[in-house]
This record gives sequence, structure tokens and C-alpha cells, in this order.
Amino acid sequence: MTSRGTFSDEPLSPAGRLFIDPKTDVVIHCIAISKNPIDLDVAKTALKSSVLVQHPRFCSLLVRDENGFEHWRRTELDIDRHFIVINNRLNKPGKFVGEHETQGFDDDEGDGDGEEAVNQYVADLSVSSPLSMDKPLWELHLLKAHKCVVFRIHHALGDGFSLMSMLMAGSGKVDVPAVVPAAVPPIKTEGIKSGKRRDWFWLLSLLWGVIKMVRYTLVFVLEFVVRSLFVCDRKTVISGGKGVELWPRKLATAKFLLEDMKEVKRAIPNTTINDVLLAMVSSGLSRYLEHRTPNALHEGLRLTGVAMVNVRANPRLQELSEVMEKNSKARWGNKFGATLIPVFHHKGGNNPLQYLKRVKVMNDKKKYSMEAYFTYKIRDLVMTLLGPKYVCLLYYKLLCNTTFTISNFVGPLEHITLAGYPISNIKFNTSSLPQAISMHMLSYAGRVEMQLLVAKDIIPDPEFLAKCFQDALLEMRTAAIATNKA
Repeated sequence: MTSRGTFSDEPLSPAGRLFIDPKTDVVIHCIAISKNPIDLDVAKTALKSSVLVQHPRFCSLLVRDENGFEHWRRTELDIDRHFIVINNRLNKPGKFVGEHETQGFDDDEGDGDGEEAVNQYVADLSVSSPLSMDKPLWELHLLKAHKCVVFRIHHALGDGFSLMSMLMAGSGKVDVPAVVPAAVPPIKTEGIKSGKRRDWFWLLSLLWGVIKMVRYTLVFVLEFVVRSLFVCDRKTVISGGKGVELWPRKLATAKFLLEDMKEVKRAIPNTTINDVLLAMVSSGLSRYLEHRTPNALHEGLRLTGVAMVNVRANPRLQELSEVMEKNSKARWGNKFGATLIPVFHHKGGNNPLQYLKRVKVMNDKKKYSMEAYFTYKIRDLVMTLLGPKYVCLLYYKLLCNTTFTISNFVGPLEHITLAGYPISNIKFNTSSLPQAISMHMLSYAGRVEMQLLVAKDIIPDPEFLAKCFQDALLEMRTAAIATNKA
């Protein structure tokens, strides 16, 4: 929408301009499954009084002035225009079925057919349904027969951190809906021992840490630039490329228990859940590639992923009021940088924990670097000097040169309610990218689910890929239990 800018308009952030370019246009999909049937009027009433409609981003149009610069402009919000209601049940291909065809379907929340149908509905949205620019850039799809709500929110409105803060602010505990549930566990702190030897040791450790930070930052930022411009992963049966973002999609869900991940984490000191996730991805992709192309790939083949990393000074989830403060260290918006995530193809061995050990060596180096912060600053600098066209081309090239996108978010620690409805399941993904596979993981009340969005002409069996990831974690868990008992 083109319009003359006004003093009340708020300019779009550099990252926001990145996400509205046709090549890198991204919509976030959040799927919430209710335990009870959802009443349309109740849902609308709850939405009208929610924190979502009070947020300026969700009540603003995206307009472009005569100079080509984008702005947010406040407008009158018409809730009815943002609701899309699907009364009929969906079948596995994500198509509507008539009432006479619904016999034999189980309405239970654990119905696998229903999950596949909702997944395919969202997969179709990820390719063929951009958000309309003549209203604020969000929608709510109510799939009544599946007791499901699909929130579609344009990435220009905010990143996963911002949107998760809003989700938590609008939720309640199951037993006390008026109370906002906990999103993250409390920080554990340890006292610092004093003494001259301790002081000298601390000083030397700090100096060595700075040296490693400078070294690894230079190495990884240089690699990021080279990967964005020239170098690409070797082509495999799961590789995407230019134009693949327009190909039809399939969506599958890999399911895990958070306690299983913690069991694996305890097997190797100073390991994180992210280390376990990437070890699981490395093992799962290796399994899948061996299934599709037995003995065709050499040992140690690199597959590169792209992860968006929160660069806020306070990276932990905060209350929405804190996120909205002007000088907050956890400010609302798109505050992230990109980092490359290398995983390597290895045939199965006797010790599944070898995948975790390899991943930990690389991740320990990544933790010392400021790769994400520098890519965030480089993006803003290029946007300022050359404009959004060149930033979008660089990011599009980066996605074409790599194999997958991955993200991991910590969700609510306990079951929550939304609009008074108890929620049994939450998961999310984004619209399609040039890569043939995108992986988005979210934990919720002790369970972890990873959404696998794939180009179905390249990866026709995402359910098997999901099983590869699940089996990889179970094998690592079995090995970890034996290690922990030893």
C-alpha cells in the first residue's frame, strides 16, 4: 500500500524490511490444539480484550511512502476480517470433507489422522497464501472440527522471542486462568570464591576467553560471508536451491520427551539441550541419507544449517510489559543475527553418543564467538548503505547455499489456557524457504515437538524423516543411561 508518510508513522526496522521482500517473505504459523471444542463467539470476545489487539504492531497497516520507505500506520481494527473459520473436517491431504464423510474419524485430541490433516493445511498455507496488505499482517484460522487454531503472523511484526512473550502474556494457568504461567526456570547462581589465587586464575581465564572470542568470531564471520557469496553445500537428495520456496510442501511432526533429552545431556559434562538437538539432527539426517542413497556419500560430509539467534542483552523470555519498554534490554521487534550450524554425515557406529561429542566440540567454539551479533550489525549496515534489495539477495543466496534452517524455543513449562480453553499442544513453523527442509522445535509442558516443513518433490516422506530423528534420540538415550549408571 503506497501512501504519504506522516509524523505519526513508525518506520519499519531493517529486519522487517528483509521479511517483506518477495524472495525472503516469511510468515510465522503457530498451531494451538485445544482439549475442548472452540466456540467462535467466545474466541472473538476473548481476542477483542486480549493483549494482541492492544499491541500497536497488530493494529497497524504496512504502508510505503513516495520515497519507497515502509512505515507502520495505526488503523481501526476489524476483528472479523482477521478470522477465517473452517467448519468442515479436513482429510489427510488437507482438503475439506463433507459431513457424510466424517464417519469413522476419531475426535480425540491424539487422533493421528487429524494431526496429519492440520499439518497439510498449514503446509499449503506456507506456499500459496500470503497475508493481505490491506489489513494488519496477521490472521487467525479456526479449524472447528479439529479444535485447532492457527495463528498466522508476519515475521515483520516481530521475532519468535517477541511473539512468545505475547503468547505467555495472553495465557493463564489451567487451574487458575487469571495467573500467567512460568515460561522459563529460575536462573541458578553460584557464589564466587575470593582470594588472590582465585583472582589471578579468574583474570587469566578472562584473558584466554577474550582471545578465543576474537579468534572464533573472525573465523565464523568470515565463513558466513564466504558462504553467503560463493560456497555452497554439496548437492544431496535433500538439497534445495533457487525457486524451491515456490514448490509444494508437506509438514510432519517429530515428537520427543524433554526428560529424554535431559538424560542424554547428563551423559557428557557441560552439554546443553541445543547440543542434544543438533546431535539428534546430525544422526537423523545421516540415517535418512543412508536410506535414500546407501553408501553414496563419503564419511564426514558437511551439511550446513542456518539458525536465527536472539542478540538481545537479556535473551531470556520476559513479561510483555518489559519487552514493550523503550529502553528495555529485551525490546520487542526482530532482534536476531544468523549463525551457521554445520552437522556432518556419519554412518551409524557402536556409540550413538559420538554424534553428541562431535557437535559439542563445534558448539563450544560457537559459544565463544560473536557471530550472531556481527551478522546482525552487518545486515543493518548493508541495509543502510545499499538498501534492502542487496540484503535480501545476500540472505536468499545464503539460504540457497545451505541445506536446512533450524530453530529451538523454550515454551511454557506447564499446560496453559488461551481464552479460557486448556491447550494440549503448541507447535510452530514458518512459510517456505529456498531450502528443502526447515526444522522448528518448541518445548511445551515436558514434551518437545519439531515441525519438519519439506519440499515434497525433494523429500516425499517427511514422516520417515521424523522417525529418523526420534530413533536417533532414543538410541542416544539408551547409551546415555548406560553411561550414567557406569
